[in-house]
Amino acid sequence: MNDDQTIPRDQTAIVISAAGGPEVLQPAQVILPRPGPGQVLIRVAAAGINRHDCIQRTAGIHHDGSPVPGLEAAGEVVGCGPDVIAFNRGDRVMALLQGGGYAEYAVADAAVTMPVPEGLTLCEAAALPEALFTTWWNFFSLMNLQPDEFALLHGGTSGVGHIALQAMSALGHRVVATSGTASKIEASRRFGAFAAFGYADSALAAQVLEATGGQGISALMDVSAGAHISADLEMMAPDGQIAHLSAGGGAHLNVPLKPLMAKRIRITGSLLRPLEAARKAAVAEMLRRDVWPLLGDRVRPAIASRFPLSEAAAAHREMEKGAHVGKILLDVHG
Repeated sequence: MNDDQTIPRDQTAIVISAAGGPEVLQPAQVILPRPGPGQVLIRVAAAGINRHDCIQRTAGIHHDGSPVPGLEAAGEVVGCGPDVIAFNRGDRVMALLQGGGYAEYAVADAAVTMPVPEGLTLCEAAALPEALFTTWWNFFSLMNLQPDEFALLHGGTSGVGHIALQAMSALGHRVVATSGTASKIEASRRFGAFAAFGYADSALAAQVLEATGGQGISALMDVSAGAHISADLEMMAPDGQIAHLSAGGGAHLNVPLKPLMAKRIRITGSLLRPLEAARKAAVAEMLRRDVWPLLGDRVRPAIASRFPLSEAAAAHREMEKGAHVGKILLDVHG
């Protein structure tokens, strides 16, 4: 990257100062990262808040030695590694990050950085990378969902869920969603759910089976640490798959074996951050092909709330309340 006097040496970032509650998120001056081979430097306009960030903060984890959390951001390219030809300074982009999004500047791999469509603001774009990569990796790469199969996701109004419902339904996939309140169930339907139910309803499995004409669910994405495993197994189609995205702080999965064996159900799981770079790049190519034409038109994030960078702790408190519909964001240079 060529030196540029407009890019400072230091920047303001939010760091995880210790393991604990939201109060451990503290503003600090840190050295501004520089892009290496295959990377871009982004002046961050907005960054997404994700449940993973709260888990990371509670445990006091510093990924790759950095105390700055944040798995997605959108902004303007201000520098490129020596071998990057896909982007130029001034490009509006959104990116999946390995960390570092809660800052004025962030480094991203060019392979998982994408141009922001004209129909979206940078604030809206910051709500997309984690949701889209999570959805496409789990449903289409990991579980190989087919067009004639039913999918289900727990949490239809979450930051990931509401984007998944819009994008997948726009492409013709039939996705059932669960939520915790009547208003969120209705919101899931507005976002494109084929059917929506309360995840705490004792009749959940019967409702899902009826909605799918007895076919059942072939691919289920679970962020609840297996809280509904008995109902999940009952509503699954033969040879169906369940992908777990959250370990719930170290939860153990108590699986009834008889329904699992009778239907040959496969239970798997994944974490997006440690996924190999080549696999993330392959998902990015799928998204560019399938989803980018929909963004700003048939797929648009619902912004639940926005907080200044300095109020990241308040954003985490809002996330942990669990009452929001859509995405919580940090405004940085927005």
